Amino acid sequence: MKAIVYHHYGPPEVLQLQEIEIPTPTDDQVLIRVRAASVNPLDWHFMRGTPAPLRLFTGLGKPKSNRLGLDVSGIVEAVGRNVTRLKHSDAVFGTAKGAFAAYACGKESELALKPAEVTFEQAASVPIAGLTALQGLRDSGQLKPSQTVLINGAAGGVGTFAVQIARAFGAQVTGVCSTRNLAMVQSIGADQVIDYTREDFTTSGRKHDVIFDLVGNHSLGALLRALKPTGIFVACGGGGPEKTSMDLLLPMFQKIAASFFTKQKLAGVFAKINAGDLTVLGDMMQPGKVRPVLDKIYTLADVSQAIRYVEGCHARGKVVISVA
Repeated sequence: MKAIVYHHYGPPEVLQLQEIEIPTPTDDQVLIRVRAASVNPLDWHFMRGTPAPLRLFTGLGKPKSNRLGLDVSGIVEAVGRNVTRLKHSDAVFGTAKGAFAAYACGKESELALKPAEVTFEQAASVPIAGLTALQGLRDSGQLKPSQTVLINGAAGGVGTFAVQIARAFGAQVTGVCSTRNLAMVQSIGADQVIDYTREDFTTSGRKHDVIFDLVGNHSLGALLRALKPTGIFVACGGGGPEKTSMDLLLPMFQKIAASFFTKQKLAGVFAKINAGDLTVLGDMMQPGKVRPVLDKIYTLADVSQAIRYVEGCHARGKVVISVA
């Protein structure tokens, strides 16, 4: 089968399209004939081996695993002996390591049935970004109906899901994005949109119950000024490959320090992949409460171009890899 592989850390040029053996699922896995995958910041973090502490887990000098890709949608081709919920020919979406390939193996616990009304490309865009948005708002942000939530980075992969999920929860949604994305963010459900090139939401005087920050372009102090006294600030990544380890770790230390001096709650989110929450997202897509926003669709041979585009941090919604 054809698959994207890499043997050294580095820029997108280290990725190669090669012919390799079809993997064999373990007892708890299924083999998926991949129809589509999508690109996440996780992919270029693994590709580049950054931030440096990541290499303690992925390999110090070179990657332990030479496969890339996680978000996936496709057809079940074979199942392990402990698999009970999924069967041959099921259309599924979720995560599978090495998803940038014709076939990939995924755990049954990290896959859900694909809604019939949703395309494989749309389904592949959901897992990491959709779960981050759902868990960030529902669990970390404890968002409730009629509350106000501001989403900084509303036009990105996580942001476009967050706007729609927050609206489905009954919240009043403010989306922050660039000029070119104002109409799109409003069209997916934002009650108010702020053009960050013209207005700084941290100095407007408006305060919110929840701030979901997907960009990391304001100081913690400025963000807390835009938060209600008992509000919750949820941080989630932000920035491209130029970010250093300290850039990523400093906000965590700031949150810990700030928590001693304020009644405002500070939280982070890292997607916990599970079939239950994937099913929740699938159910939201069926009545159209959540509609994946797809920016560009690339072929398997063009994965390096897709990752370079996502690294630029200006994608509108999700970037998808079609594996026909």
